[in-house]
Amino acid sequence: MSASPSAQRSVPSRLAIGQIVEPASIAVIGASESRAKFGGRIMDHLVRHGFAGELVPINPTRDTVQGRASYPTLSAVPRPPDVAILAVPGETLLDHVAKAADAGVGCCVIIATGFAEAGEDGAALQAELVAISRRSGMRLVGPNCMGLIVPHHRMPLCSSVVLDTDRLLTGDISLISQSGALMVSVFDRASADDIGFRHCVSLGNQADLEISDFLEFMAEDPGTKAVCLYVEGLKDGPRFVKAAAACREAGKPVLLVKTGRTEAGVKSARSHTASLAGSFEVFEAACREAGVVLARDPDDMVRAANILVRHPQPRRPGGVGVYSSSGGGAGIASDRVTEIGLEMAALAPGTRAKLGELLLPPQADNPIDLGGRNAPSSVDVTTTAAEILLSDDAVAYGLMVLTSMPFFADQTHLIGQVAKSSSKPCFLALTPGNAADGPRERLRALGQPFFDRFEDALRALELVAQHDRLSGETTASPVRDADRPASVHIPAGAATESEVKRALAAYGVPVVEEASAATAAAAANAAGRIGFPVVLKAVSRDIAHKSDVGAVALGLADPTAVTAAAETMLVRLAEQSPDARIDGFVVQAMAKGEAEIIVGARRDPVFGPVVLVGFGGTTVEILRDFAVAPAPVGPDRARRMLNGLRLAPLLHGVRGKPSLDVDALIDVIVRVGWLAHDLGEDLIDLEVNPVLVRAQGLGVVAVDGRATMAG
Repeated sequence: MSASPSAQRSVPSRLAIGQIVEPASIAVIGASESRAKFGGRIMDHLVRHGFAGELVPINPTRDTVQGRASYPTLSAVPRPPDVAILAVPGETLLDHVAKAADAGVGCCVIIATGFAEAGEDGAALQAELVAISRRSGMRLVGPNCMGLIVPHHRMPLCSSVVLDTDRLLTGDISLISQSGALMVSVFDRASADDIGFRHCVSLGNQADLEISDFLEFMAEDPGTKAVCLYVEGLKDGPRFVKAAAACREAGKPVLLVKTGRTEAGVKSARSHTASLAGSFEVFEAACREAGVVLARDPDDMVRAANILVRHPQPRRPGGVGVYSSSGGGAGIASDRVTEIGLEMAALAPGTRAKLGELLLPPQADNPIDLGGRNAPSSVDVTTTAAEILLSDDAVAYGLMVLTSMPFFADQTHLIGQVAKSSSKPCFLALTPGNAADGPRERLRALGQPFFDRFEDALRALELVAQHDRLSGETTASPVRDADRPASVHIPAGAATESEVKRALAAYGVPVVEEASAATAAAAANAAGRIGFPVVLKAVSRDIAHKSDVGAVALGLADPTAVTAAAETMLVRLAEQSPDARIDGFVVQAMAKGEAEIIVGARRDPVFGPVVLVGFGGTTVEILRDFAVAPAPVGPDRARRMLNGLRLAPLLHGVRGKPSLDVDALIDVIVRVGWLAHDLGEDLIDLEVNPVLVRAQGLGVVAVDGRATMAG
């Protein structure tokens, strides 16, 4: 596979990503006989594990290093190596990288630290590395990384102590990590779980090659069946989404752990939308669109990927079938399954009848407790009950919670055989400590994955279910309606409510009738033309949330009330917001609705425009009941956003209240998404708050709006 399109544009690369992860030759610059030295450890690992290509040590003082012919410089090597890893002092690094480029090396793996992660001086050094890469076409992995581990190519291009082992387990999972130390820790933990990898790549600062370069390769690599990622930050959000979507199209699950989940991200005191749709919320939404599964723990991520690789076939929607050797284990498992938002499978009558032949009535259902035996001792209850449970169409996943029991190892072996032969993912949790050593060995011999803690099994199950749910979502590409303009203009800076509403109206969003007025008297006259009761608002680019400072008066019933409210408002604002410029008033018809909804948008610096919808009006940040999606969105995605809100039942009528006009609200979300898309780089943030939603068939109306545009 050739390097990614964007990489080809920036660097005329002579080396494909495939040649980086499976190089024909590797040069170790600074190679040594001593394992106490960095270059010596790398050489030792490559020699010990039998690197499949040519190994070229570079050492000016030795003719051989660890049994390989050594060269004094890269220029002395007969053929330029595909990859060079630098085990040299930091002060000589730039010179060595430049010499590698001159020698025609395809890629340098730079493990050294002290670059962009270390401050301005380090960032300047990193920029020099990139300049060398750009001039020569030589690619860079790192700096500040731990290298690569490619077990099937017998390439432990890394100095970590976890490689001081006799085996490199091969597998179908590829791991891409920005953290080198985390990469090798995950690799080691997975090996303890008998999980192997196809590729492990540590990228560090991503000075040149980045996450998406390798993710694009994994999407096309026949040996990669699933991809796991640890991400701190992305260089190109849309490219990442496209690469992840390519993996999804190829049937390869993508699972990801993101650090910085609790960061507030880009905030603005002017905008509810900006404070709610922070960096992680947008990242999460973009991942969801591409079918990426978000995990919280790297080990959970890899274990879930292992289950998904073993069960690649699509699954019909269903619930969890719980099977335990303990009533307590069965009860705890059932509670926890429900608490994490999954469903316990409702077994068919025929399934319950078959179980009733083996177990007592209370245990002959989901969850199954093997302790309530009904069949004679000559009948194999263990195997048969598990097979009956897993054969039920309502069961999508098996959760086996095994406590100590008679003939523990033999019984576990029988359950493991059923789990391994089932087409449905089964999660086996062994709850005892040393007493389960025998059962563990039996499961390892079978090649059946298991978990030493019930909660570990549950978290992996949750991730597999998340993958299946995302795989089942089909979202049509948004289509622009003919009545939507190709572009619209909102002035730079803090736009007034009227300016925003004109843009909304141009995109077909229903807005409340209003009129502008320069004075209190003019406001009273405008109110008479609109019809009472009315709403009066002060107009100021310096006031973001008018209701917070008394710049809104509701339900004014006559001209006198309008005049008095306007005069009072001016006095109050002079006291509370003395620096705010007041540009008159706007008078609006008094609108009513059954629910207050915020529909907002902002431009994320990584992923571009996003749209937000939530309950609350002025209390949206208190309720924090909102959904985010990349813009534009189609009606199906907008509907899923609404249905995912905690208060969504309020839209469909509860406790005698009418069902609301959800279709009209969906139309507003779609139109605001297109507006955000079309405003492009000029958009900072925009919100329509509140949108009043009326009863079914009566539509919606936007009664307030604000926006901040780039200057």
